[in-house]
Amino acid sequence: MRIETPRLALESISPQHAGRIVAGEALPGELWHPEYPFHDELDPLRTLSSMADPHPVFTMYVVRTVSDGVAIGGLGFFGPPDAAGAVEVGYGLVASARGAGLATEALLAALSTAADHGALSVCAEAAIANLPSRRVLEKAGFVELRRDGGTAHFVRSLR
Repeated sequence: MRIETPRLALESISPQHAGRIVAGEALPGELWHPEYPFHDELDPLRTLSSMADPHPVFTMYVVRTVSDGVAIGGLGFFGPPDAAGAVEVGYGLVASARGAGLATEALLAALSTAADHGALSVCAEAAIANLPSRRVLEKAGFVELRRDGGTAHFVRSLR
């Protein structure tokens, strides 16, 4: 699946693609920013690489800039909606792509796609110390529910 915005393309990651990302093996012409992938994405990518039939929508996505096709980050759902219609999402962009509204743009596009495919609400979390990530969530309409330890927990209704 491909989700497009004016500046970004979110491309779903197949199990084979996940394996190549973990191994650092880009295909000819496939451009990755030198800081991509992030260390904290490797375990979920390994899990995805071993899946026979991942969900076609509620999966992991590589985030690319439309202007040059470079992979600048990732966004992923932690699975399909649960019985209450809730999903969890996470995201990250390389440092040089931050501060230009790209994370918010990617997140809003993903939320729209999630709503179109049956999700009723989305939760996310961010480190309390990570003010930029918390601001992305707020700009995307999330509301902070609680804090525990060093983590702030957010939710957004898609109704």
